[in-house]
Amino acid sequence: MEQRVVTLFHRSIEATMNAGELLAPLIAEASEMIVHTLLAENKLLICGNGLSGALAQSFSAQLMGGFERERPGLPALALNGDGITTGTVARNHGRAESYARQIRALGQPGDLLVIISTDGKDSNLVQAVRAAHDRDMGVLALTGGESDGDCTALLDVHDIELRVPSEVASEIHQVHLLTLFCLCDLIDSSLFGGYEE
Repeated sequence: MEQRVVTLFHRSIEATMNAGELLAPLIAEASEMIVHTLLAENKLLICGNGLSGALAQSFSAQLMGGFERERPGLPALALNGDGITTGTVARNHGRAESYARQIRALGQPGDLLVIISTDGKDSNLVQAVRAAHDRDMGVLALTGGESDGDCTALLDVHDIELRVPSEVASEIHQVHLLTLFCLCDLIDSSLFGGYEE
């Protein structure tokens, strides 16, 4: 049992290092995209399903409530954070519309949609990307897997995909969490000054 734990830790470290080396330039670019959005006085709309939804809520909370330093709150909203709204939209208009309808109601040109998904194939995330583009919003997609998901096919040249090169959901989630922590750090440093290499 103990050896299994050690093996799982080693796999986790290897998956994280592989993703970090691959994604570092794109994570830096994504942080600049977010900073540009915020400096233009626009907001982030964030969504995901299941554990990815929990990461969406965590990211929103860290932007709004603070990360590792005292600073003003940043405008970010996790669309999956309101179960009543999401459930009502899904019941009345179908699950595929659960985020898209909110984006059409709340999204403004220049806002940024952040989707988090292990594979980018959920119908409600696909529709969210479409709705964001209809509202002239950019898209940042945190995904995973070796092959393109349905969301990936919808991204345009102004959008960014941070795809974890793994098929293992737990590895994808852990890299997504660390990626979001990196984004928070880079955003805070860009907007409020200083960080150590």
